[in-house]
Amino acid sequence: MRAAVEAAAPFTPEPPRPLERELPPAQAYPVDALGPLLGPAARAVQERVQAPAAVCAQSVLAVAALAVQGHADVLLPYGRRRPASCYFVTIAESGERKSSADAEALAPVRAVEERLHAERIGELASFQVARAAWDAERKRVLADKRLGRAERERELNLLGPEPQPPLAEMLTCPEPTIEGLARLFAAGRPSLGLFSDEGGQFIGGFAMSQDHRLKTAAALSSLWEGGALKPVRAVSGASYLPGRRLSLHLLVQPNVAAQLIGDPLLVGQGLLSRLLVVAPESAAGTRFWREPADLPALDRFRDRLAGILERPLPLRPGTVNELAPRTLDMTPEARGLWTSFADHIERQLGPGEALSAIKAFAAKAAEHAARLGAVLSLVEDLESGELGAAHLAAGIELVQHHITEWLRLSDAAWTRPEIARARRLLEWLQAWDEPYIGLVEIYQRGPNAIRDARAAREAVAILEEHGWLLRAEGGAVVKGTFRREAWRVVRV
Repeated sequence: MRAAVEAAAPFTPEPPRPLERELPPAQAYPVDALGPLLGPAARAVQERVQAPAAVCAQSVLAVAALAVQGHADVLLPYGRRRPASCYFVTIAESGERKSSADAEALAPVRAVEERLHAERIGELASFQVARAAWDAERKRVLADKRLGRAERERELNLLGPEPQPPLAEMLTCPEPTIEGLARLFAAGRPSLGLFSDEGGQFIGGFAMSQDHRLKTAAALSSLWEGGALKPVRAVSGASYLPGRRLSLHLLVQPNVAAQLIGDPLLVGQGLLSRLLVVAPESAAGTRFWREPADLPALDRFRDRLAGILERPLPLRPGTVNELAPRTLDMTPEARGLWTSFADHIERQLGPGEALSAIKAFAAKAAEHAARLGAVLSLVEDLESGELGAAHLAAGIELVQHHITEWLRLSDAAWTRPEIARARRLLEWLQAWDEPYIGLVEIYQRGPNAIRDARAAREAVAILEEHGWLLRAEGGAVVKGTFRREAWRVVRV
């Protein structure tokens, strides 16, 4: 019987079906809600690179959040202050020019980084001289045997603290570990951006590996909340870094995005509810050649953002890189608008209601709106002391677009954990080097997300249902061992 199973006749299975439904068309991104500075800038970026409007808008808005987040927090009506920091994820296929759009929006950041780098070179020379003099004087005091303890302590106090190197010039980092991000926050500016036009390198990298994903997600969530970063290292021990702000923008391809937003660990931990996601329609087929034109709106954006980034950050007295941002309170009109929007969302969160499928994100929609409104307000007037109804209304319009995007992704099953596990198994199976696979091989050798028989059976059932695995009646030989439960792998 086994020989007959192994020598199964060639066959042509029916084509397998995709694990997820096709995404319905995206709604148009509300570019006008970005206001008189960011809206025209987003359209100018689109004019220059011909990427989808949502891609350009996310890039411009993310840079604006990075620029203003260190200056003020927004006070929510229930008394909790929140950073103006925002986490953006832009999903687009390769070739949609998302990297080009991001480069245009990040131009003022890169210009400021270049200036800071040039300044730091000169400051490092002065620091090295001061450090050498401090070291020499300290050694002299410690070696002077004529000094008693009290005299030595007095001399060391007069010497003062050890000179510190100038702050690192980086404003953004593309794919750090949490420990690396903590080191940059300790040695550099207290307001940073995690920006990557190859977000797959971050999502698939060390920081988001199976062993480190929960730690990374928890740290990113804490920074989003305005909490202190508390890294613990084997060599240098624990550290405490309050007063830091982080904004994030990851540009990812759909297959990578599916791994991120369908990850059950991240769903449960809560990081996904903090992400402002867009997945716009492709612009391919519409990007016909046009002569480059002057784009004054883009020049105004760059000048304004560079000016904000050049402004000194508010720091806690006695520190060099611990933020002390002021509070941006809501006007009475904005407060009423915010509470009405929050109640409107809450009514739709119950079982079977319109937003129940994306309850975690929708529950934070009002807070997202306040953050976005604060960014729009501060980028227009960095000295603003309050968040008005007009800017909050724009923030609400923007977050409503993100609600529709999350609903689209949810409807296509991208956010279902069991589909995410089945997808990972399918990707792994495409590289399996035998025609048959057994259940034991799946949970012993397969993806990390499938490490027991229950999870393996669930994923196999989904792949069977969609035609990617065909049950071998009577079993099959897998890796030289007969398995009663085995399936033929369908490859495309």
